[in-house]
Amino acid sequence: MRHLPYVGSGPYCYANSFAMLLGERSPSTAVIEVATGGPFGMQLIGGTLVFFDAYGWDPEQGFDQALAAIGWTSKVSKGGDADAALARLAAAVERGPVWVGPVEMGHLRHQPEMNGPIGADHFVVALDVDDERVLIHDPHGFPYAQVPVGDFMTAWQAETVSYGDPYTMRTDFEKVADVADADAIRSIIPAAIGWLTPRADIAMPPGSLANGAAAERVAELVEAGAGDGLREHLMYFAIRVGARRLADTADCLLLAGYDKAAGIAAEQARIVGSLQHPIVTKDFPTAAAALRQLAPTYDELREAMA
Repeated sequence: MRHLPYVGSGPYCYANSFAMLLGERSPSTAVIEVATGGPFGMQLIGGTLVFFDAYGWDPEQGFDQALAAIGWTSKVSKGGDADAALARLAAAVERGPVWVGPVEMGHLRHQPEMNGPIGADHFVVALDVDDERVLIHDPHGFPYAQVPVGDFMTAWQAETVSYGDPYTMRTDFEKVADVADADAIRSIIPAAIGWLTPRADIAMPPGSLANGAAAERVAELVEAGAGDGLREHLMYFAIRVGARRLADTADCLLLAGYDKAAGIAAEQARIVGSLQHPIVTKDFPTAAAALRQLAPTYDELREAMA
């Protein structure tokens, strides 16, 4: 089956936020996402939490790599107390939009059904600040959302996000080089191979597994009923973003001249995307079989890029 590039909605919050800040000179969100290195692998964290992204990776690890690959720089500021952070943000938006995150999505109550922390990271673009509200473009589908200052600051503290520092923001985006999309992707291939290579030097919680071993173990958890929130995490987030990342990875690898690797990434995208229906309908044997089909593709992708 021929791979068709995907166009549509999905949880691409940081790539969409970067694209908003970079404006008309931005590459596609696919290039930004793939340049972070995130799509290259699968991880089961602590034996319970699964993501279709690189083992030991989190978004913040990939941002500077992605910006460098596409020829941009930015200034990062973080930490301090809430009052100082709000003053810093207010001063920054006077100069232009500000990239903000991670924030705890559960505190952003303009999003329906968000009433408190859910442990979900998110990224937004801040446009304006006053004494009562922060005006944001929320790439989860809410342009010009007004968030009460108290809610925004609680979200921005990110106490329930597993990585990053409180009150992190990026400003002063500057294009420092003209980089073709294909060259940007070629530049991150060594890092992508590194993410797909088994590593013992990454500090992870006990029970964590990478790539094929992660897929095999998640298959067992799914066969056992996908309990303890695993089913909900898969069907609401992990499958959606995982399949899209891999579809974009296929497009980017093809653009960069890695035709065989692109075909493997496209197959990974199809397998991950195929999980959505059986997970929602609780057809756990079918979902487990797909995960076992996925397991060997990580080594295959690494070998194809090497």
